[in-house]
Amino acid sequence: MKWSWKLLRVAGIDIYIHATFLIFLVWIGIVFWNIGQSWQAVISGISFVITLFACVVLHEFGHALTARRFGYKTRHITLLPIGGVATFETLPEDPKQEIIVALAGPAVNVVIAFGLWIWIMLNDIPVNIEQLKLENGFSIAALMMVNISLVIFNLLPAFPMDGGRVFRALLSFRMPRDKATEIAARAGQTLALFFGLLGLLYNPLLVIIAAFVWFGAASESGMVTLKAMLSGQTAKQAMLTEFSTLSPHDTLRQAIQLTLAGTQTDFPVIDHGKPVGILTQIDLLRGLKEQGELAPVNDYARREIAQCASDAPLEKAFDMLISHQPNLIAVQKNNQLVGVINLQNIMEFINFRTALKA
Repeated sequence: MKWSWKLLRVAGIDIYIHATFLIFLVWIGIVFWNIGQSWQAVISGISFVITLFACVVLHEFGHALTARRFGYKTRHITLLPIGGVATFETLPEDPKQEIIVALAGPAVNVVIAFGLWIWIMLNDIPVNIEQLKLENGFSIAALMMVNISLVIFNLLPAFPMDGGRVFRALLSFRMPRDKATEIAARAGQTLALFFGLLGLLYNPLLVIIAAFVWFGAASESGMVTLKAMLSGQTAKQAMLTEFSTLSPHDTLRQAIQLTLAGTQTDFPVIDHGKPVGILTQIDLLRGLKEQGELAPVNDYARREIAQCASDAPLEKAFDMLISHQPNLIAVQKNNQLVGVINLQNIMEFINFRTALKA
């Protein structure tokens, strides 16, 4: 995600912080300064928010580590003002696995809330209404209540919340996954309208949450619909068979000529019949600025190129393009390059199938 910086790496998963989160912390500081008129109030407020988001990160790790047990990898977790977002390479489509992964996040918040309650009991910490008010700064009792609130909110049976995924998984036992997703997404958008109305009447923050829920539900529904169109198709059916390649010893001038001669902008780099890299247009432009058109392709080609077999499910190729964001995939048969796939020609393939079904 753009405007994000890596904080640290835990259990093989990178944690990023988005620029808007830093702006959010500044805003929190201003709010608590206006409330308490002291640096102590500012530090207390920001400390509470940072601790709260640590709980959010643990929530996302609940999802990530549980998904890993089923063989699904998490690329990274990004902190945003609206919460933490875990980006998975793929997610389980088996309903039972999806339910377990979805519930793992809220389960972490339940454990945190229970642990805080034990701490309150053991230390005889008084709990009253004033301590539960967030404007009063850091409070163990308030942190416990916020974790409970996170559990309740995330278990609402509507996308993109965890409860929506559980709802979709339960529906998937009785109907196709794309139909189940459509129902769960509609539930999410209905909830978004309700939040939006409350936001207009009471709290503008709910309008932001409503927008997040609405677009999250629409995105999930659209993605599943696309995958349903690819189901049962292979990479061979959608791959480009007329394309240009480069060798490591070609010059950037040859890449320019190939680009101007057609519509291709990214070129597989082939050495002895096997793909060994890719020269993207970004790499080409960088090379021209640094060394000029006589520079060898090998100096600027990316060493890794995504690959799949010609009989691989097209849905798998689509997942690779979405999750890893390569410019193209080299399609091979018997260890020979027979085609390439990019996101544009997959979308064209979907458009043609949609038109034929109309």
